[in-house]
Amino acid sequence: MSETDNGKITRRTFIAATAATISIVPRHVLGGPEHTPPSEKLNVAGIGIGGMGSGDIQRIGATENVVALCDVDHRHAGRTFKKFPNAKVYSDFRVMFDKEKDIDAVTIATPDHNHAIITMAAMKMGKHVFCQKPLTHSVYEARMIGEVAAETKVATQMGNQGQATESARIVQEMIADGAIGNVKEIHAWSNRKPDISQRGIPRPTDTHKVPGGLNWDLWLGPAPERPYHPRYLPFRWRGWWDFGTGVLGDIGCHQLSTAFKALKLGHPTSVESCSTNWQRPDSISNETAPLASMTRYKFAAEGNRQAVDIIWYDGGMRPPRPEELEPGRQFGVNDGIMYVGDKGKILGNRLIPEERMREYGKPPRILERSPGHYKEWLIACKGGKPAGSNFVDHAAHLAEVVLLGNVAIRVNGKIDWDGKNLRVTNNDAANRFVNPAYRDGWKLV
Repeated sequence: MSETDNGKITRRTFIAATAATISIVPRHVLGGPEHTPPSEKLNVAGIGIGGMGSGDIQRIGATENVVALCDVDHRHAGRTFKKFPNAKVYSDFRVMFDKEKDIDAVTIATPDHNHAIITMAAMKMGKHVFCQKPLTHSVYEARMIGEVAAETKVATQMGNQGQATESARIVQEMIADGAIGNVKEIHAWSNRKPDISQRGIPRPTDTHKVPGGLNWDLWLGPAPERPYHPRYLPFRWRGWWDFGTGVLGDIGCHQLSTAFKALKLGHPTSVESCSTNWQRPDSISNETAPLASMTRYKFAAEGNRQAVDIIWYDGGMRPPRPEELEPGRQFGVNDGIMYVGDKGKILGNRLIPEERMREYGKPPRILERSPGHYKEWLIACKGGKPAGSNFVDHAAHLAEVVLLGNVAIRVNGKIDWDGKNLRVTNNDAANRFVNPAYRDGWKLV
């Protein structure tokens, strides 16, 4: 397959060509959710469609027009190409944007290090964006993406699908109802096995030929140049600092979304982390995320909310077993979260012990229910209300704070954080991890 342009005249290009005489501006020039009629299908492009992106574009393509697909690895993306035989196929998103003028919206599910540059380019062209978590690779990128999303007013959604669930709303409503009193701590963990996210290993030194169908230079994008190796892809990139964001970046935006909404959390005052990387040589700690880590975010009291700490665990680490939990109940395995208040605890989405949940029943229903994570975005694209994990109100800030934990992991200690000025104040060397440099030829336009 190759990058193509069949030269057909579309409705929009016809309107654009005749705009001088009939004073009509094509919708893709205007941009913004208010300019997409609800009755019209969106022209959508998928970028990074070999893994999670395959599911994203198929969900969107069930109701919308998939007009273009872009992936730097045509081997891995081949099955998705076959599902949309009429879509144009590309390797470089920049070429696709230049040729496909009719694109209204894009889904993005590349490795983390390419999220921001593609998202930024799409928003500045007036295209609606659905981008997988953690939205960006760095703290700085998250701040910039949030600001430009507010400026362009395109419809946005991050791929933390759990925010749209019934259980997420029930937890928010229980906290609002005072079911556990004032929330003091939130413990969240992800104890997936390392084979899902390779960590605690050095850079490979053996050489491999780049497979056919893979554009390695485009896969690297803004990341520092290095030789191709099968340890990086597909799907093996998450634990490598140059490409992924470790377990915290991978799962944090899922686990902590409800907490940020329920407590309206702003910037932490400090973040402190310890990990297995502290005893590893630089050849490992500078290359990959740790096998296990613990990270504590401290948020000062604000408004009616008291001070609260978020403690993150991964790699087999977990909080102490709560005394309220019945004997024999599983705790701290796989992914989980526990909210600790001065009047009780919520484990997952239920009060503990279970007897307390039965006595409490259900909280007052105060939140609107979601039509579904993808539908939220499509509704916003067509002029409806913003999606629940839009970049402006939720996703960019959530990603920024989550990724700040990786800065603390990289320095293996405590960082004091000036959120307003986007700066670590007690360790100047840590600021290079807030905004890592791009490879020559790439920039956050």
